[in-house]
Amino acid sequence: MTAKDNQPILVGAGQHTWRDIDFTRTPTDALEVAARQALDDCHCSAIEQAIDALVNVRFVADTNPGAGALFPRRPAAEVARRLGIENPALYLGPIGGNTPQYLVNHFARMLMTGEHRAVLLSGAELMATFFAALKQGGDIAHWADPGQAEPTAIGEERDGLTAQELAHGLYEPINTYPLFENALRHHLGHDLSRHSADIAELSSRMSAVAADNAHAWRQDAYTAEEIATVARNNRYVGYPYTRRMNALLEVDMAAAIVMTTVGTARALGIPEEQWIYYRGGVDLHDIWYPSERPELHSSPAIKLGWETLTANSGLGLDDITHFDIYSCFPSAVEIGCHAIGLSPLDARNVTVTGGLPYFGGPGNNYSLHAIAQMTESLRSTPDGNGLVTANGLYLTKHSLGLYSKLPGDELPEAVTPAALQESIERGPRVKVANNPEGEAIVETYTVAFDRDGPRQGILVARNAAGERIIANSKNDPTTLEQLLETDPIGQRGRIHIDGDLSIMEL
Repeated sequence: MTAKDNQPILVGAGQHTWRDIDFTRTPTDALEVAARQALDDCHCSAIEQAIDALVNVRFVADTNPGAGALFPRRPAAEVARRLGIENPALYLGPIGGNTPQYLVNHFARMLMTGEHRAVLLSGAELMATFFAALKQGGDIAHWADPGQAEPTAIGEERDGLTAQELAHGLYEPINTYPLFENALRHHLGHDLSRHSADIAELSSRMSAVAADNAHAWRQDAYTAEEIATVARNNRYVGYPYTRRMNALLEVDMAAAIVMTTVGTARALGIPEEQWIYYRGGVDLHDIWYPSERPELHSSPAIKLGWETLTANSGLGLDDITHFDIYSCFPSAVEIGCHAIGLSPLDARNVTVTGGLPYFGGPGNNYSLHAIAQMTESLRSTPDGNGLVTANGLYLTKHSLGLYSKLPGDELPEAVTPAALQESIERGPRVKVANNPEGEAIVETYTVAFDRDGPRQGILVARNAAGERIIANSKNDPTTLEQLLETDPIGQRGRIHIDGDLSIMEL
């Protein structure tokens, strides 16, 4: 295998985790730290002069206009100034957990075509400090920057839910992903006890990986029993998920990578042992609104994306030595694994970091940590190959990337997402009921908890016409206890309208 000059490679990776609360540290400071680490990791004194593009992952707080105003709007120009990188093109990615891998795929194509010579991609989240400032009255007014250099926006911004989905509580992922979990459990034919044990074992194995990762926020290897057992410090959040199964948003973390081409790396003298070859990537989304998807336990987009990558790269499942399957909640891992034909309990492990509940889930930027960690893992694995899957919104947007110690026989094929996406859009789609009153059968459900206990049931159902209905339960203790003690999937109930909400009674 001989690498071609325009093959994209990763040559530098950096990560940093701050465990102290320091209101003087800004998100721009965090970006700078990770970027310097990635540049140093290239082992090349000329790398700063070669970089002609700086790319930032958008801060997750930007989803909220009030909170977003406290964060720097255009940090790339300031980071470039601090690093001594002159006149780079500046870019900003969209909202979504898939964004880091999406940006790698995007700029890999630009590197192959010669539109850029070397790219510095960085992201940071200081959500632990942000929430501490809100609770303690800490001054973070200096976080916002007055920068005037407007970056080029990459990607599409689009609301992730319908008005009906929003009204019934699906805005919070802690409510939506449990719906996918219970749908998957029913599809697999598992009872509540067995499925709880399975997802606890999956989570335990992920926590063991995090325990060995110096960058991980949680460095405790939990047993499956510790994860599954409901306790004061491990309450239910969205049934069947205990607190230890949920992504950790309140972390202070940053990551960065440097991308270039084989030809540029050779010209700069970057040692080949630092090179990790980009073998291909694809970006697809499932049917956009969850209520319109024919199945709530699968991802046709991940399946198609994986099939496309394997066909283009020549790498199959058995060739992959390292995985990082997006892991905000167990259902995301399981559905991703099933889509590519991998057991969630495969001996190779589903994560190189430890996953979002244990390594940490820094907003939109988790998968940049996964890519940086994958780079480190593959460097020490002869003939190693790695797959990263990244997920945005509600199992909606998916970006996949293949990485390798070997260049492969051909350049990564330029996947045309539009043609692939069209095949998903032409697939079956469920009609949502305009007048949801009457009898319906439960497809899936969850119970949302707060610190005081169960507070709201959320159900997805179908009526006799096959139309989909999103509903809430009555929130009295008897109803909520019934949802928790029995499996309502397949049960018939009646829907009535209460104001703007559909209420289902079993």
